[in-house]
Amino acid sequence: MNPTISMIMFSSLATGTIITMTSYHWLLAWIGLEINTLSIIPIISTTHHPRSTEAATKYFLTQAAASALILFSSMVNAWETGTWDITQLSSMPSHVLLTAALAMKLGLVPMHFWLPEVLQGSTLMTALIITTWQKLAPMTLIYLTINSLSTTILLLMGLTST
Repeated sequence: MNPTISMIMFSSLATGTIITMTSYHWLLAWIGLEINTLSIIPIISTTHHPRSTEAATKYFLTQAAASALILFSSMVNAWETGTWDITQLSSMPSHVLLTAALAMKLGLVPMHFWLPEVLQGSTLMTALIITTWQKLAPMTLIYLTINSLSTTILLLMGLTST
């Protein structure tokens, strides 16, 4: 990959994470997650091999579904509370949808079907980025909404993932 293009991809990867980590508005957090997803896709498919193309496609489809769930969860919460504040998560359907979406984004046990296949189709450096950097933004959303989410479910998902 061209060094200029690779620098743009890595800087947009960092920008998306920073936008998500610093936002208290659901729409900005969602935009940051989408920037993250769209910037890692070319990085996954840098090697021109069918496995990397398949890995990039699986990653995109899974992350797009999880992002849609996050957006839907925030819209349900905004409908009931009248605010788009991340820390004001108060409706039960929003809790369930957000927990499922963040579990899918993180690759936790009930939603981990995509992670091994994507890692097998990626290079070692790309797999390292997927398993570390790409988890920072969803973990930040968990930290911001930890008072509203079920701690027992999160701990259970974490323990079964290990």
